[in-house]
Amino acid sequence: MSYASVSTLLLSVVLGFCTAGRSVFASDDHQPPPEPVPRTYFGMHIHRAATSTPWPQISFGSWRLWDAAVHWSKLEPGRGDWDFSILDQEVRLAQQHDVEVLLTFGRTPAWASARPNEKTGHRAGKQGAAAEPKDIADWRNYVRTVASRYKGRIRGYEIWNEPNLPNFYTGSPESMVVLAQEAYSAIKAIDPNAIVVSPSAVGPTGLPWLEKFLAAGGGRYVDVIGYHLYVRTQPPEAMVDRAHQVRQIMTRYDVGDKPLWNTEAGRQTWGGPPIADESEESPGYIARSYILNWAAGVRRYYWYAWDNAGMGVHMTKEDAATLTPAAVAYDRIESVLLGTRMMSLNHSGSTWECELRRGHKSLWLVWNTDGNASFSPPQSWAVRTATRLLDNSQALRGGQKTQIGLIPTVFQ
Repeated sequence: MSYASVSTLLLSVVLGFCTAGRSVFASDDHQPPPEPVPRTYFGMHIHRAATSTPWPQISFGSWRLWDAAVHWSKLEPGRGDWDFSILDQEVRLAQQHDVEVLLTFGRTPAWASARPNEKTGHRAGKQGAAAEPKDIADWRNYVRTVASRYKGRIRGYEIWNEPNLPNFYTGSPESMVVLAQEAYSAIKAIDPNAIVVSPSAVGPTGLPWLEKFLAAGGGRYVDVIGYHLYVRTQPPEAMVDRAHQVRQIMTRYDVGDKPLWNTEAGRQTWGGPPIADESEESPGYIARSYILNWAAGVRRYYWYAWDNAGMGVHMTKEDAATLTPAAVAYDRIESVLLGTRMMSLNHSGSTWECELRRGHKSLWLVWNTDGNASFSPPQSWAVRTATRLLDNSQALRGGQKTQIGLIPTVFQ
């Protein structure tokens, strides 16, 4: 799980980003990708797929292996003592379900750690796990061994998880550049088609960390810039401004042409009571965040997480199989977005409108961040039906009002 925060001031900037009726695409930094939305955009975390979690009964195209018992200290608990049993099973599952794998490096085993007795918090794992390796040869061998074993089966490799947080990394950005350079060279020599993703920082403190990493030359050794666009308990509309800040740093260090991936984000409650399964908050958050991330130029978004109720959002009932409204919303927003091109995203006050185009036909997604409100689609849309994402469609006559809310409604 990750840590991120957004101040009240930042949220007010996000929600007031446009004057009434103005496009969120006013800046080039907010242009959505020009290509149709691909299946791989819809990413997921599943922690226990190799052991106890049934494969999700929803569609997604990419899977990030973090908190999935396949970090370095699990794969190589002793020098040269390898255990690939869980990772082999996860890769087989991914192949069976036609899902691309992103494996995240990190959590240094104590035997390889530069500071083996260092205590940094439970999320780092065992002592020394947040330190860089003492001998770069051990890191090089780890990366080479994994890349060789899974050539053509693991599509992407992420250098590290949340390196700006001492729970996960206590070295310097400059030391991380060395790790990225070694990993990039090793991976590309073995599998030139593999994708290398930068260490994915998180939260406000992640922005200066990313800047230091890129200033030290880290952008030369990655194909993709990763970031975790958590906004804690703020609405997902706040992700747009965070992505804009990341984009500004990328442009400043001449990596603005590289893809930006949100390799981890979800709806946080920080140990409080979970959001009620029947509440509109969770499904609305999931659906809107996938619309907004694409609008902000993010090409992958890995939801955290399918089987971690600690985030406050349950994706299944207690039987680990029956879908909650949150999981249904994930599945349905994928079916709406998949293969479409995003043409516009506007908001007037708390009402947001997104135009999509599939072939020559347009459809619109509309929601209200304050909750229920009346909405009359413009006659120029020439829409015939309104379908709230989790409900059945209703026929519309010209100018007819309908209720919108936290969960987007599809007009077509």
